[in-house]
Amino acid sequence: MDDPRLAALAERYFDLHLADNPTSASFYGIPGYDDRLPDPSREGDRIRLAHHAEVRAGLDAIDAGSLHGQDRITYSMLARLVADQTASVHAALSEVGLSNTITGPVSTMLSSLPRVSLDSEQRSRDYLVRLGSLGDYFNAVLERYREAGAQGRHQTRHGVLAAIAQIDDYLATDVATDPLVAPTPTGVDSDAWRAAAQRLVSERVRPSLDRWRAVLEAELLPVARGDAQVGICHVPGGEVGYLAASRQFTTTDMTPEEIHRIGLEEVERLRAEFAAVGSKALGTGDVGEIIDRLRNDRSLRYERADEIVADVTEALHRAEAALPQAFLDYEFAPCEIRVIPEASAKGSVLGYYTVPAEDGSRPGAHWVNTYDPASRARFEYEALAFHESVPGHHLQFALGQTLTGLPRFRQFAYVTAFGEGWGLYAERLSDEIGLYSGDLARLGMISFDAWRACRLVVDTGVHAFGWSRERAIQYMRDHTALSEVNIANEVDRYISWPGQALAYMIGRRHIESLRTRAERRLGDAFDLRRFHDRILTNGSIPLETMTEVVEAWIAEAD
Repeated sequence: MDDPRLAALAERYFDLHLADNPTSASFYGIPGYDDRLPDPSREGDRIRLAHHAEVRAGLDAIDAGSLHGQDRITYSMLARLVADQTASVHAALSEVGLSNTITGPVSTMLSSLPRVSLDSEQRSRDYLVRLGSLGDYFNAVLERYREAGAQGRHQTRHGVLAAIAQIDDYLATDVATDPLVAPTPTGVDSDAWRAAAQRLVSERVRPSLDRWRAVLEAELLPVARGDAQVGICHVPGGEVGYLAASRQFTTTDMTPEEIHRIGLEEVERLRAEFAAVGSKALGTGDVGEIIDRLRNDRSLRYERADEIVADVTEALHRAEAALPQAFLDYEFAPCEIRVIPEASAKGSVLGYYTVPAEDGSRPGAHWVNTYDPASRARFEYEALAFHESVPGHHLQFALGQTLTGLPRFRQFAYVTAFGEGWGLYAERLSDEIGLYSGDLARLGMISFDAWRACRLVVDTGVHAFGWSRERAIQYMRDHTALSEVNIANEVDRYISWPGQALAYMIGRRHIESLRTRAERRLGDAFDLRRFHDRILTNGSIPLETMTEVVEAWIAEAD
């Protein structure tokens, strides 16, 4: 970086980010944080706000107009991130987002903590320290829920009941098979380490969740919001909070009304694609019949979990072999296929991705949900693989870790509209370069598109316009081929995580619009591989910053 003040501020921002999010540091492979957990209390929020204010003051002291090249991108990113994160802390939507979904604190901890690589004696010992504080972490989250309730900010009834059921399922398992004691330590006596881990789980973690269960049932459930009031608009401060969330996750200033309208238009457009591809794959162009077949035809379901893993693995290998068609030659960390742990799989999503460790101790991973294979559709998992692994999230994040000359926060940044927009773009790009195994898998791609378009309608419908849970489920049922189980899981995710679901289609549309602009401006000189290179080699960036990057590239190439 050319401006030393900006370089120092960018490093300071990253240090503060790691201090506020120590588990993220562990996933990045950055040492020094492996014994800590984030502070979920309101006092923790005050500390985070102070950190954001410090960075904002540093930005104000720098003349943005004097910056050039990567410094302009860094300044633009920091300004947007700090503004959005500050508004998000003030909104405090997580304190009314209790659920058993991927965002719920129990799911998060049970699935994320064991993924840390214990490749040294220090990390192995630090893990036990962190595990010993997990009960206190859960206690602090529960206290946060009680504080919110005292201010009339209540959980949803469905979320409370789902969390109680999840805790019951977890507490009924044997401590010896608990996911929190599953990691393999290094540099210590394994038997003694595992005995210590089991003791911490038995004496600290499980008692805190047993207390959770009692408080959820006795205090939170009686005052919880019913299924007709699941939207954040029914919570004090919810309207302002939803605007903050939608801005943060889309990195735009679009209104809920605009986003809702885009979703409706996309859903309608995709019906023609359903009809065209459905005619070839299923012998019918009737959209209602196509959706019904995809959802209810048992022959299109898996029989065994290993079949899901095999299909996803094969799709990843096809994509890796085809990368030269659309990308320059890069070297980056490998990607593995892993199965979501049973303790968190029941209410979880179809799949998700975790980044490689910076120090090479852990590859990137596409985590696949194989719970109840008979409920899983065969046609969905190829599009899922291309989204989560290659050419989607893994290519983007692993490549980002190889970038040199950028501030560390840009190497590890996760801007949802960029990351999820790229993942959704990758699903369609995979069709362009011939990666899908046939028209049935392409129908899965179209269904996934409809799913993400429906998100724009449903998320805004629930949180801005007061839709009920059943109305949201019915809309998804009418316009996607997702199974009933997945629809319910998805809607519950949107309810507990306002705004996040908007990022996918808004981000994808933005990338596509920039590509169209570049193709029109450059004509025969347009090179798809270099367009992708320019998109990916600046790290994860806000959409407005992406526009600046592509416009500069067009000007260079014109």
